[in-house]
Amino acid sequence: MSNLKYAAAPLALGVALISTPSFAQDVAPAAEAADAIVVTGSRIARPDLTGTNPVAVVSAEEFKLAGAINVEQVINTLPQVLPGTTSFSNNPGNGAVTLNLRGIGSTRTLVLVNGRRWMFYDTNQIVDLNTIPQFLISGVDVVTGGTSAVYGSDAVSGVVNFRLRELEGIEAGTTYSLTDKGDGARYSANIAIGSSLGDGRGNVTMFANYTRRKPIFQGARTFSATAAGDGCIVPGSTNSVTEIGTPYPSGITVSTCGTRGGQVGFVPQGSATGPIGTFGSGTSTYIFNPTGGGSRVFNDPGDLYNFAPANYLQLPQERYLLGAYGSYEVTDGIEFYSELSFVNNRVAAELAPTPTGVSAPLLIASPYFDAGTRALLTANDAAEALSAGTRGDGYAQTSVSYRFLSAGSRNSEQTRQAFRLLGGFRGDITDNLKFDMFYSYARTSNTQIQQGNVSSSRYVNALTVEFVPGSTTDLRCRDASARAAGCVPINVFGSGLASAEAVKYVRVQSTNLEQSELTNAVASVSGSLFNLGMGADDVAFAFGGEYRKMASRYIPDEFLASGDVLGFNAGKPTSGSYDVKEIFGELNVPVLEDQFIHRLGLNAAARYSDYSLSAVGGSWTYSGGIDIAPIEDVTFRAQYSRAVRAPNVQDLFAGNSTGFPAATDPCSDRGTAASRTDALRAFCLAAGVPAATVFTRAVQPNAQIQADFGGSPTVEEETSDTFTAGIVFRPSFVPRLNITADYFNISVDNTIGVLAGGVSSALSLCYNTIQDLNNPICSVFVGMRNPANGALGQTSGGKNPQFRSANVGNLETSGVDVQVDYSLPVMDGNLGFFYLGTWLDTYRNTPISSIPERENIVEGTHGQPKYRHNVRVTYSQGPALFSVRWRYEDGTQDSRIQNVFNGTQRIGTDPALLPKPYVGSTNYIDLSAGFDVNENFSLNAGVNNLFNAQPRILGSAAEQANTLPSFYDVLGRDYFISARFKF
Repeated sequence: MSNLKYAAAPLALGVALISTPSFAQDVAPAAEAADAIVVTGSRIARPDLTGTNPVAVVSAEEFKLAGAINVEQVINTLPQVLPGTTSFSNNPGNGAVTLNLRGIGSTRTLVLVNGRRWMFYDTNQIVDLNTIPQFLISGVDVVTGGTSAVYGSDAVSGVVNFRLRELEGIEAGTTYSLTDKGDGARYSANIAIGSSLGDGRGNVTMFANYTRRKPIFQGARTFSATAAGDGCIVPGSTNSVTEIGTPYPSGITVSTCGTRGGQVGFVPQGSATGPIGTFGSGTSTYIFNPTGGGSRVFNDPGDLYNFAPANYLQLPQERYLLGAYGSYEVTDGIEFYSELSFVNNRVAAELAPTPTGVSAPLLIASPYFDAGTRALLTANDAAEALSAGTRGDGYAQTSVSYRFLSAGSRNSEQTRQAFRLLGGFRGDITDNLKFDMFYSYARTSNTQIQQGNVSSSRYVNALTVEFVPGSTTDLRCRDASARAAGCVPINVFGSGLASAEAVKYVRVQSTNLEQSELTNAVASVSGSLFNLGMGADDVAFAFGGEYRKMASRYIPDEFLASGDVLGFNAGKPTSGSYDVKEIFGELNVPVLEDQFIHRLGLNAAARYSDYSLSAVGGSWTYSGGIDIAPIEDVTFRAQYSRAVRAPNVQDLFAGNSTGFPAATDPCSDRGTAASRTDALRAFCLAAGVPAATVFTRAVQPNAQIQADFGGSPTVEEETSDTFTAGIVFRPSFVPRLNITADYFNISVDNTIGVLAGGVSSALSLCYNTIQDLNNPICSVFVGMRNPANGALGQTSGGKNPQFRSANVGNLETSGVDVQVDYSLPVMDGNLGFFYLGTWLDTYRNTPISSIPERENIVEGTHGQPKYRHNVRVTYSQGPALFSVRWRYEDGTQDSRIQNVFNGTQRIGTDPALLPKPYVGSTNYIDLSAGFDVNENFSLNAGVNNLFNAQPRILGSAAEQANTLPSFYDVLGRDYFISARFKF
């Protein structure tokens, strides 16, 4: 849910911004005759800090006031940022923390450290923010809009640059955080040593950090302790607690909230030619008693399995960071600089025990069953197809569902080791020409160990049993080769009945490996050219070339690679690389200053990129801007940028993997009754759905539909256009007041994604809008349906639809950012006020460019809020500082209110038919205080979410834990204390 901005540029020598002030930073008059510096978003050094790109700056003080031990704790609270994966991303999640600027994707946000590309961690070429040393940050620059002309691919939504500070002496610090429930402890300890070299000719900074975060399970919080779905509430609670629906209705199905206690559920199957009576319809699920034997139809809410308590709410983490950076003037005017970083980061995820669903021939005479169950299975056996000699063979082919409590929870431990080294030279060519060249190499290796998986083939072998020759009670696995491999019959027909030997046989541990590499070399020349003679600075330029090579590979375990796994998603090996050669140039033209107007300036940039990818080839990116100040107090600015994102290794070379996305098959009974038209029925029949099952639960027995996903080497680059326009107001009659307002409009065309935007989108488009089996969007489902009941996906007896990477549609977002910064002396101290807010005008994600646009579609169902802000008020006097922050998230609504179509006509959805049509606003209040005990020792303490505001509960629209844990505060009231020593 959201985004943000502030407009500012870093000020020389620690002075506040000229165009806009920094986050939580006092404002001082601009330094006169400041040295030329490089502002994020350009390679041209300039003595003035006015720029046409809106730039926001987060100061180092903000991390201290928030008690942050990781970068995400500050960055993800900015109104410009919609959190990606975070420390609360358990499922889905991969142990990384990603940055999603403007809510248009982490792959479209370029992350820099000290103005240079940082290392990425996976085949999607995304930066893990866990690898950045938070305690050494001097500031963070957030530039809105495409900057590919300056930095190359991926800078679509903008660029975020983390600036690290140089040290002189020894600095050590520690931070400890704990929730008011006494759990989720986080602590971090770091030390850094900095020193000047060679009589001031250089400086080196070395650092080390250890961070530890303890887990919190979903069962530790009321809002997440019970898995809630639409139409059900937390048992024993009131509707006001969960804000979801009404008590369990009669006829609730197993797909609503799972199955309780680990009992088996089974659905007898029909014949290959059509449904047979009660069994073939697939609407009756039978469930075994906990102790085994007797069975009955599943229709009791008490049968629901509550999987929530076994899932992490906050993931555990252990991290080691080591590194050094520095520079040295090797000769007059020539400086060598270098950076070295190493990180070892271990993050675990934990899910409830594996839910399994397979089809297996069950021995009707098995001692695992009582007479009533045998009668059900015998009737099903008699109704089976006459072919293959299956009729009357004593076996009933049956779908079996079981929650493997006896195998323990599913655990996934991500151990990520990464290093990056960089070396370069910079210096003077002449008095007004400078050069800069560097080479960097980074590699990230990730080892993922998964436990709690179940082998599908072994499980079927263990279910398919026969009597030991000469016995009518003892069983063995029916397949001789499986017996030779250690197969043991498994009794899953009741809780806790499976033997330890049988569980050991079916349970598998998988180890998956991933490695990513980035090679980057850049050389540039910059300086001044001439002066236009109208009082302004010289015309300045930058020109250079760049080379990048990106390589990644993913090596899954043999069980995941073969698809023979239940518990975690299967995946195929992925491997690939490509490179790009580029030339770029920038021009900054100060036209006039202090003439008939105060200032007028222009800028332009362009880059040509030659990719080794045949589908991309060569591409141009460019930008141009203007800033004009009629008087000194007011500046108007505008910028246009064309940017690109080249496909990454995952887009291009991803091996085929199996996923289980949530989707609604329009041919089932899961859609709205109003959508079940005669035209849709006819199309469902033509698509292979039997007449007897159209618009029934048999077509889609589960809320998820199994499908296969993979990359495509024919994917082309994305292109984006960004326009920003704003005003900077610094009234001379109100000293220290800075106000900025900027409009942004970002549109991305040819967006890379899965075909038709995914399974859910494709089903809706094909069956509700297109209704043409020859259309590419519909053809993906042709031949994929189970002929007996029309269901899609292997788990339901059909085949998996194939979804590959493709250029699928477009994105657009627009809005206004406002920032106000003011400080004034009060009672021998200083009172500072900072406001940063974003109003979102438009957010559209159109998965296919030829269909009606869908507004406000993001993760889950609910759209981004229209308005967000951060407000901080700080008072400092002498060695003491007190601060309060107000974070506000506006309410939003279920996007289905707008995004339901009948053909091309928007018909929407009546809010009364939705379980959670509207989500209210949320307010967070944070307090902090600091005290400098002496010049060597300082203390900080505070509480975040002072009033313990609870996250919004979203039911089936939730990402996990019944909410959006990466967006809302799920910890509750949270305390921190930190100390810093300087020597």
